[in-house]
Amino acid sequence: MSKLEIYCVTNKAIKSLEKFQYKLCAVGKENLPDDYIKCNTGDNIFSKEEFYSELTFHYWFWKNKLNLNSEGWIGFCQKRRFWINLNSANTEIDKDNYYNHLLVKPDITWKDKESIICEEISVNNMKKMKLIKRGYKNIFFDPLIFFDPKKQTIKVHFDIHHGFGNLDKAIDLLEDNHREEFRKFVNSSTSFNPHIMFITKAKIANEWFKNLFSWLFKCEKIFKFNDLKGYDTKRLYAYLSERYLSFWFKRYTNYKVWPWRFLELDK
Repeated sequence: MSKLEIYCVTNKAIKSLEKFQYKLCAVGKENLPDDYIKCNTGDNIFSKEEFYSELTFHYWFWKNKLNLNSEGWIGFCQKRRFWINLNSANTEIDKDNYYNHLLVKPDITWKDKESIICEEISVNNMKKMKLIKRGYKNIFFDPLIFFDPKKQTIKVHFDIHHGFGNLDKAIDLLEDNHREEFRKFVNSSTSFNPHIMFITKAKIANEWFKNLFSWLFKCEKIFKFNDLKGYDTKRLYAYLSERYLSFWFKRYTNYKVWPWRFLELDK
């Protein structure tokens, strides 16, 4: 089976991983060690890092390093969020044993798959008070949202946390061939595959990046940067990408959902 290369994107030094098999990739303003892969050279969007987050490296990788002739698996994770082995899903993992559990090679079950994406997180368990305080606009248009968890969709969650109507405005800019499919997805699904983490082959990664960044650059014309502030909207382009990834890889690839874990390795 083909080899697996995992690129871990971080804005902080992760000393625990500096001798591990992962390739550490630097974003952000800190001066990280020289052997971390930097994304401020060549064709890059480093000036937009505070708005694009880990996508800053993804773009650089696509434009400067992606080898379309490669047959191996390419994977992306990020600081504190890591792929783990399938048989480690029910294991307690910490800074003392992580090296036995982080994913480092393709699994035999991937044989007929084209992509690997994170296990889903649910968004329809919002507290009633938050729904009232931040989702009152959604409830005004559909009062059942307050009572029916099935109505608390990706779209509602995005409206509440990242600006009412922003997701719809962004979807309007997608190409015709999947605009309405994606809109249907966010209006009916109550979970998504988080953290812009995926594992795939080079040619599929190329198609993903081409579709993603073409869309996000169109979104810049509407949302721009000056008005993007705080948790809600500063990283808007990353938040949009998370939701789009869940749709795109499920729609256009033969995918498998895979376990991941939140880990603080350098406390």
